[in-house]
Amino acid sequence: MTQRIFLVIPPQVHLLDINGPAHIFYETRELGADVKLHYISLNDQDRVESSAGLVFSELEPFKNFVLNVNDWIFIPGLDKRTIDRFGATKELQSFYQWLQTQSNHGAKICSVCTGAYLVAQAGILKNKQCTTHWKYFDDFRCKFPETVLLKDRLFVKDTNIYSSAGVSSGIDLSLFIVEEIYGSAFAAKVAKEMVIYIRRSQNDPQLSIFLQYRNHLDDRIHRVQDLLAQHLSQGMKIEELAACVYMSPRNLTRLFKKTTGLTIGKYQDKLRMERAMTMLKEGHKVEAVADACGFSGGNPLRELMKKTIG
Repeated sequence: MTQRIFLVIPPQVHLLDINGPAHIFYETRELGADVKLHYISLNDQDRVESSAGLVFSELEPFKNFVLNVNDWIFIPGLDKRTIDRFGATKELQSFYQWLQTQSNHGAKICSVCTGAYLVAQAGILKNKQCTTHWKYFDDFRCKFPETVLLKDRLFVKDTNIYSSAGVSSGIDLSLFIVEEIYGSAFAAKVAKEMVIYIRRSQNDPQLSIFLQYRNHLDDRIHRVQDLLAQHLSQGMKIEELAACVYMSPRNLTRLFKKTTGLTIGKYQDKLRMERAMTMLKEGHKVEAVADACGFSGGNPLRELMKKTIG
């Protein structure tokens, strides 16, 4: 199923806010995913200048598209003076109506940094959770009191509305979306291709262990991490893992701990716990979860949960 990514280019757009997500989905497509990128304007203009002076051209008008549940709209941050101008006029009324309609059709609306202002001005954030750049918290809360603004969060998901704190957190959000669509192993490949650090926040339970401990460039350890994630139900012996990366078990054990900071056993336990917690929240029975996550029964799973959660 084709995933269409619509990247809105407003006047005075912040370059990293738009280029970060754009490159994530470009690499996603290069790695074989069925992704199509569209760059759209807020009006009939096909030429827009960014806040850094770089010009975007040959943009497509937003009104040319009708979206559905397989579509994503990214609204990046832009110059605050331009935001205030939009808020004081009806200049973007037709775009706001279009955005509301696409949201009602099930399209996912994603804001980066001050792009949250445009989403809120469209009326989509009423009674929704979101975040934005820390510098604008007070101003945003004053202008949109019906929105639940969350601080100290890289990104927030509320139904089909996604928002991120700004600048590079748009990359974190995009990787999270790639993980939602294509799985954690594929998202890790995209992150590795871009040589980026996967930031993690203890305040955000949506962040996945499947992407943690990948902040290194050792292909052999990445391969072992992939194998562990792909074989949770039956597991793999250290000898099997070592053979797959042409190392001795002893050397693999040493290098894995040195590279990730965890033993292979501890890392595998973390993978299993996250998968187990997800399945339990989905309503699966304990015995079925234990079997799917490689535990010998429900009691070992309960013991690990007790030890981990307390």
